[in-house]
Amino acid sequence: MNVHKLKYFIYLIEKQRTGAPSEVAKKLGVSERTIYSYVNTLKYDLKAPVGFNKFRKSYQFERQGKLIWDWQSENKFFTEF
Repeated sequence: MNVHKLKYFIYLIEKQRTGAPSEVAKKLGVSERTIYSYVNTLKYDLKAPVGFNKFRKSYQFERQGKLIWDWQSENKFFTEF
């Protein structure tokens, strides 16, 4: 799974500008099947409330919230090697 493409897909969902699965697949340069895989990852692995809005013809998050992708160290005194 290409994380950069998944993050861009999430960005498009947030803006409600994905288009139909075939359209967003073209935007991302992936197959339509990959889009369904991304949706399943968001829904079932990350527990994000993703749905397709037929009126807007776009995927959207069905509740307010956000995904956080940054690593946060629990150790305040972390130093790099």
